[in-house]
Amino acid sequence: MSKQQKGLEYWVQWQVPVCAAIIVIPAMVALNYIKNQNNKKNHTVLRSFDLWNSCWRNLNPLWLLLYRAFSFLFLASLLYNMVAITGAFAFFFYTQWTFALVVLYFAVATGVSAYGCWMSRKKVPSEDGASTYTEEEFKDKIKLQSAHAQKEIHQNAGSWGSLMQAMYQTCAGASVLTDLVFWCLLVPLLANVQFELTLLIGAIHTVNAVSLIGDTALNGLPFTWSGFAYFALWSCLYITFQWIVHACGFMTWWPYPFLELNTPLAPLWYFGMALFHVPCYGIYAMIVKAKNSFLPRLFPRAFVRLN
Repeated sequence: MSKQQKGLEYWVQWQVPVCAAIIVIPAMVALNYIKNQNNKKNHTVLRSFDLWNSCWRNLNPLWLLLYRAFSFLFLASLLYNMVAITGAFAFFFYTQWTFALVVLYFAVATGVSAYGCWMSRKKVPSEDGASTYTEEEFKDKIKLQSAHAQKEIHQNAGSWGSLMQAMYQTCAGASVLTDLVFWCLLVPLLANVQFELTLLIGAIHTVNAVSLIGDTALNGLPFTWSGFAYFALWSCLYITFQWIVHACGFMTWWPYPFLELNTPLAPLWYFGMALFHVPCYGIYAMIVKAKNSFLPRLFPRAFVRLN
């Protein structure tokens, strides 16, 4: 891309304010929606129980903890290798932003699962010696050794729980967006130019969504459309970062062709990508819905819907 991007003439084109509106308006709507949701007294309460417990009746939550810890270490190693090769430049791309967020989610989820498993140890086994971890059995069959432990198990999730759920839903939508854009748009577009698709690059654009789907198959976290607001803000934050980098003259080319402003089609590209967020988030919402619809029928005695 030519160095004229650093000049004022680039930023006074008519496409710029139109594209800016496409970024700012959704961001303001999302912020207002999140604020209103947090102020509602009757909004759905996230339980601490949902954060660390499995949706499988006889599956010890320790397995979910181990899965999250393994996912964190594996994804963190991939991110480390990517940064070791390209340096801080790796975070010039939305993929690495999202991948880092997925790593952070699994780090937080591992800590929350470890705490939940530790708290669940403060219980006395049932009369038949079996240990199960459903909400109903915690209420009706398990006698906790202290009132404090019972309060900890059933209390609202609090700020850490809300943060974890927001990260989970943001990662879900962003990972689907990243992988679909890469495999369905960028790879075909770059097929005619010199582009080396390495194993690491392919893994970075695959295991983010796969690891989250694995977590979804085990966890009891609710997945609602309200999380779309965080997903939208995440993408708006990234584009704002790109605009600042280019306005300051640190970069003269865009990491993704559809972010280029020096074309009459720029507003259509920005608007199209904004709309594309809806089906990306919807795909993951359908995965969760399918989980809660089909698994109880296939495994009526093993699967427990926790939310």
